[in-house]
Amino acid sequence: MVDYHAAGQPSYQYGGNGPGIGDYMAQEDDWDRDLLLDPAWEKQQRKTFTAWCNSHLRKAGTQIENIDEDFRDGLKLMLLLEVISGERLPKPERGKMRVHKINNVNKALDFIASKGVKLVSIGAEEIVDGNAKMTLGMIWTIILRFAIQDISVEETSAKEGLLLWCQRKTAPYKNVNVQNFHISWKDGLAFNALIHRHRPELIEYDKLRKDDPVTNLNNAFEVAEKYLDIPKMLDAEDIVNTARPDEKAIMTYVSSFYHAFSGAQKAETAANRICKVLAVNQENEHLMEDYEKLASDLLEWIQRTIPWLENRVPQKTIQEMQQKLEDFRDYRRVHKPPKVQEKCQLEINFNTLQTKLRLSNRPAFMPSEGKMVSDINNGWQHLEQAEKGYEEWLLNEIRRMERLDHLAEKFRQKASIHESWTEGKETMLRQKDYETATLSDIKALIRKHEAFESDLAAHQDRVEQIAAIAQELNELDYYDSPSVNTRCQKICDQWDSLGSLTHTRREALEKTEKQLETIDQLHLEYAKRAAPFNNWMESAMEDLQDMFIVHTIEEIEGLIAAHDQFKSTLPDADKEREAILGIQSEAQKIADYNNIKLSGNNPYTSVTPQIINSKWERVQQLVPKRDHALQDEQSKQQSNEHLRRQFASQANIVGPWIQTKMEEIGRISIEMNGTLEDQLDHLKLYEQSIVDYKPNIDLLEQQHQLIQEALIFDNKHTNFTMEHIRVGWEQLLTTTARTSNEVENQILTRDAKGISQEQMQEFRASFNHFDKDHGGSLGPEEFKACLISLGYDVENDRQKRTGSMDTDDYRALLISTGYSLGDAEFNRIMSVVDPNNSGVVTFQAFIDFMSRETTDTDTADQVIASFKVLAGDKNYITAEELRRELPPDQAEYCIARMAPYQGPDAIPGALDYKSFSTALYGESDL
Repeated sequence: MVDYHAAGQPSYQYGGNGPGIGDYMAQEDDWDRDLLLDPAWEKQQRKTFTAWCNSHLRKAGTQIENIDEDFRDGLKLMLLLEVISGERLPKPERGKMRVHKINNVNKALDFIASKGVKLVSIGAEEIVDGNAKMTLGMIWTIILRFAIQDISVEETSAKEGLLLWCQRKTAPYKNVNVQNFHISWKDGLAFNALIHRHRPELIEYDKLRKDDPVTNLNNAFEVAEKYLDIPKMLDAEDIVNTARPDEKAIMTYVSSFYHAFSGAQKAETAANRICKVLAVNQENEHLMEDYEKLASDLLEWIQRTIPWLENRVPQKTIQEMQQKLEDFRDYRRVHKPPKVQEKCQLEINFNTLQTKLRLSNRPAFMPSEGKMVSDINNGWQHLEQAEKGYEEWLLNEIRRMERLDHLAEKFRQKASIHESWTEGKETMLRQKDYETATLSDIKALIRKHEAFESDLAAHQDRVEQIAAIAQELNELDYYDSPSVNTRCQKICDQWDSLGSLTHTRREALEKTEKQLETIDQLHLEYAKRAAPFNNWMESAMEDLQDMFIVHTIEEIEGLIAAHDQFKSTLPDADKEREAILGIQSEAQKIADYNNIKLSGNNPYTSVTPQIINSKWERVQQLVPKRDHALQDEQSKQQSNEHLRRQFASQANIVGPWIQTKMEEIGRISIEMNGTLEDQLDHLKLYEQSIVDYKPNIDLLEQQHQLIQEALIFDNKHTNFTMEHIRVGWEQLLTTTARTSNEVENQILTRDAKGISQEQMQEFRASFNHFDKDHGGSLGPEEFKACLISLGYDVENDRQKRTGSMDTDDYRALLISTGYSLGDAEFNRIMSVVDPNNSGVVTFQAFIDFMSRETTDTDTADQVIASFKVLAGDKNYITAEELRRELPPDQAEYCIARMAPYQGPDAIPGALDYKSFSTALYGESDL
């Protein structure tokens, strides 16, 4: 057995390799002398060291009452060392003889020595004999090694580190000035300040008084014992009634506060990390919910609008079709533009969300089925495809219905004229008047019938026109075709009946023709010339009243020329009229000269001179009316031509302006000079200049509205239609917004990844250098050259820089020396920057890759470690622990999403924080 106190034997000396402890003990090596000098200090150490030992021994289900006696057999001493170190000591000897006790104490002292501690003048026999000074010295050595040695703030020694920690924690508190471990603690305020700093809800610090130290000390000791599990190690009176409290006792007591709160500090740090991660996840989920709602609303609007645009069933009237055209104009002017902005904003939100997910090492966002950006683009393309021919169909239908209305009116006019002419004709043809007529009457009837046949032949053309118009109305799908067909059939049937009756009557008259004598040739000649002239006048009146539809100046000028040509024939017609009336007058003169009494009107025709004069007068009246109508239409077409030129003048300015701006934004997106913030400010100013141009688009819309209201269907003065302008304007707004969003995402990437402005400019310059076609993306070979130009060594997975060479010189040098990128490594890089195998690399993908290669972010392992701290090193965490350590909303967020823990050490209510943490980073399904 080794006698550590025997002469000539090496005794344990405190010091060793422990940082700061040897120095401290060198200054305090006369502790036993201090005890002899001040019994109050020994009393304080007994209380403090006893409480400190019991705070650890209770974990093993035991305690000590007398520190001198209870460690004499070495059993509880070895147990204390096992509890505080977490290590197993050699098996103790259970005998009650002195030698067994000395052996057990030596095992404890050997263990202390194995931790790099040298004990001075402390031997196993003194401990076994109950030497109070030696026992307290040994316990102080244990406290220094296992409770204070590891305390170090800013690389200070253990004592200085503990003092510095106390000073920092109590600095904000009035009447507290910690300078040592004795006098600074007498008033109790320092103890209360430490508690309040970490657990403010436990102490009402403002109500404490410096002149009441006993109350202050008791308050701090009671709160620490009740809420912090720190046993009461001193009595307030021991401290207050001593001129200078024992430094070792105070240090021991304060170290318990340090260890109690250092765990809270670790938990706070872990909780802060978890809160940060959860806040990112909550924000991302909010953005995902916003995307889903906006996508659903937009898709629902698209799906609701497409059937409306695809409905090409024509209405019955032109007014209904014009209302559909007005509804479509409202759709283009009012309803669609906000949806264009929503679609653009949706794409911007999606890109921003994906950027945030990439920057926080989260998996990419996958929208619900059918709500991908590509799904929305497909729906939008379907919408625009449905919209594409809708307006043209509406205008064609309106033209068709105008043509139908014109033909229907023309049909009604001609049918009415024909029906008026045929009225009574069947009755006349069925008369048997020739059976009782005289010879002269018969002859008159024959001539009259011949005149009727001539008139009938003249009306044949009108009947054919009526049938042709009815046929055209049927072919154009006129909505009232049944009534037109019924009326046309009735006219044709009547016409056939008239033909049959005419033939029958002629046969009857010819049968008695041999009995007829002279017929007044003048009357006959009159009738023959009067009938065609009468028909000409009726046709002229019909033409003068005919409706017309024109769309251009040339068409109306053609009608005016035709009308002028007609007016030029009127003098000859007037001569014919006078000649016909002269025949009638000559016949009357002959009758008067020969004393012939004419019985009534001309027996060969119903066209009397009064009828001819009346119709001639009607023709004369219709001519100036026709003049006015044509002149009004000419004025209208001149106004339409003015509208065309007005629209063309504005469109020929706006159209090239939009094209120029599209080219400029293309160049801006490539050049991107200055800092990202400068670029973004420049883009915002540029975008504002485009928005300021909107009144020109609105003016053009107003002019286009006037053109459509005037039913103007073409414009030869410009190649720009309103549709071209709208599409170009929408593309310009969308492209500008996307370019700004790209810069914003670059700022997010730069700030999150710590990329400097110089690095970002270098990345942009290299990217633009190899983007030869300025298309905003690089092919695989261009991308490889770009990486080499930046000094990226794929084979060694690191970057190199070469002096002051520029990009081209460096690349030439690498190529000339046979340098090449490894195929396997380059294929890996391409799978990262081009996961969809599109064959191109965008600038955003390039920036994301370069930032990932040079920066670090939080990981799932770090979050798991943080949760483990909150859980007290357990493999699971409880809802109560989450609610205690995290803010309420984030605690509930975790509780709702964590799966039950299934490990072998699970307890009811245990939650699996490991699978939850990995799910945050997309490494497994929650």
